[in-house]
Amino acid sequence: MAREDNRGRDRRRRDDDDGGEELVDKLVHINRVAKTVKGGRNFQFAALAIVGDQKGRVGFGQGKAREVPESIRKATDEAKKTMIRVPLREGRTLHHDARGRWGAGKVILRAAPPGTGVIAGGPMRAVLESLGVQDVVAKSTGSSNPYNMVRATFEALKAQESPRNVAAKRGMKVGDLAGRRNDGASAPEAIES
Repeated sequence: MAREDNRGRDRRRRDDDDGGEELVDKLVHINRVAKTVKGGRNFQFAALAIVGDQKGRVGFGQGKAREVPESIRKATDEAKKTMIRVPLREGRTLHHDARGRWGAGKVILRAAPPGTGVIAGGPMRAVLESLGVQDVVAKSTGSSNPYNMVRATFEALKAQESPRNVAAKRGMKVGDLAGRRNDGASAPEAIES
C-alpha cells in the first residue's frame, strides 16, 4: 500500500478491498489514556480517524492500542466499515441546511454558493473535506470535544436528502416538487416580509 503524507496528518491510500477506489484518511485526534493498576499505570493511545472517498462517502472510527500507529490502524479500519453515503448537490455542496446533536456537541451545516469553500473548524472540516464537499458553512455551538463534534456532524449528514429521494417517497416527479416549492412562496397565505 503506497502512502503519501500531506501535512503530516492526511494520508491517501489505495484500498484494494473496495474495488481499488482512492480513500483519504484523516487523523482527527490522539489521546493518551492511563489505567492505574497495582504495579503503576498502563498507558494506551486512543485515536479518532476519518476516512472518505471525496465523492459522497465518509466514515469515522476509534481505535485504542499501546502504540500510536496500531491505534491509528484500528481507527482507520473501523472507519472503513462504518462509511455512509451522503447525497451532494452538483457534487460540491449539501442539498439543504442541517443540524446535528450528539451529547453536548451541536453543529449547524449550511449549503453555500460556489466559491465559498469549506468554512468549518477542526473535526468538522476533516469530515467535510473527506466527504468531498467544496462549499459549505459550518458552526459548532456546543462541546468542542472532537468525538462529540464528529458524531454530531454525522447526525447532521445522515439527515441530508436529495430531491430525487424525497420525490420518490412522495410518489411525485422532481419537477413537481420544485414547482410546488416555488408556488408556495407566491401563495396568498404566504407571509410577506
